[in-house]
Amino acid sequence: MNLSFDNTQNAFAYKSTPDLKKAKFLISVIQNPIMVALATKATPLLMKMGLPINGILRNTVFKQFVGGETLEESARTAKLLGSYGVQVILDYGVEAKEGESNFDEVTAHIIEAIDFAATQNNIPFVSVKLTGIASHVLLENLNEAPRLRSGIHDSESENAAWQRVRERMYAICDVAQEKGVGILLDAEETWIQDPIDRLAIELMKEYNQEKVVVYNTYQLYRNDRYHFLQLSHKLAKEGGFLLGAKLVRGAYMEKERARAIQMGYPSPIHINKEATDADFDAAAKFCIDNLGSISLLLASHNEASNIVITNEMEKLGIAKNDAHVHFSQLYGMGDHITFNMAVHGLNVSKYLPFGPINEVIPYLMRRAEENTSVNGQTNKELVLLKKELARRNSKK
Repeated sequence: MNLSFDNTQNAFAYKSTPDLKKAKFLISVIQNPIMVALATKATPLLMKMGLPINGILRNTVFKQFVGGETLEESARTAKLLGSYGVQVILDYGVEAKEGESNFDEVTAHIIEAIDFAATQNNIPFVSVKLTGIASHVLLENLNEAPRLRSGIHDSESENAAWQRVRERMYAICDVAQEKGVGILLDAEETWIQDPIDRLAIELMKEYNQEKVVVYNTYQLYRNDRYHFLQLSHKLAKEGGFLLGAKLVRGAYMEKERARAIQMGYPSPIHINKEATDADFDAAAKFCIDNLGSISLLLASHNEASNIVITNEMEKLGIAKNDAHVHFSQLYGMGDHITFNMAVHGLNVSKYLPFGPINEVIPYLMRRAEENTSVNGQTNKELVLLKKELARRNSKK
């Protein structure tokens, strides 16, 4: 299909020149680890002190990476993206707070987002972080205790707490199935991932009978995830349900390695990027080769991986807009991939967080820290932004 990511006119058509200049400045700052470290520490402190920095945040990092404070504001962003053939994955971007009432409140916001997505023509998915509706301590206890993994709980309080988590997820998926909206269950750190995986399989068995409603996320920087994807597919075939697979490289690499060293166990992370890339592409090909029983969401900013899969689709005669293959990038990054894919008629979306600015700041700070660990990516973003600004200047 001659897919190329070099066309900056396609990539940034939706951005005004002032917005491009702001993006260029912001990406330049994000490239500097010292600046990011200072900002991530100072911003929450300044906000707690009541200093008036919301306006600065709103016009810089918030505008770049977040759809809006409310669903209504996000609708305007979604409509703009939709006018360029780009779909949207909605994510309630408020970081988790402990407490059953907080978990219930997040659940209500997610259901509200699903109801809203069903009224829009380009929002096929809503993202769910289980840490938003479940205690981190509970997940860690469930992950660590073999007897709990076998289904035998020795704590009535933990059993009851886990049952409430399950009820929240079933309530979310009931609405999603009714409204025709997909649910993307986010991956987390290795020490809380096991109960999430088990719940994902349970939910897929319940809701993925005729079409895929629930997707589990596979972080391929983990050295066991390609095998787990294959195992998940085997379980789906044996259980008579369809597998929803969202593939990512992963977001917790440094944290995972540091914890493994500190606690003296083998690192669960691939030894190098080449091994991660190999597993990611192999996992994506596995999904494409089993498209009759798997729906794939390829969430990647890696140009080569996206090319590999579009070439594989073409080789196998899979239509560009096949409903079982979807691509995605973060809002505020990877526009050269997203919008050039959209021009070619592929199913592609932006992962679009929303929420009150005060509540979304932790998400934004984490996003900035993650971006400093992928310098090659931010370098490319900066080069393309400069190229498009130069192209526009030459037309004056």
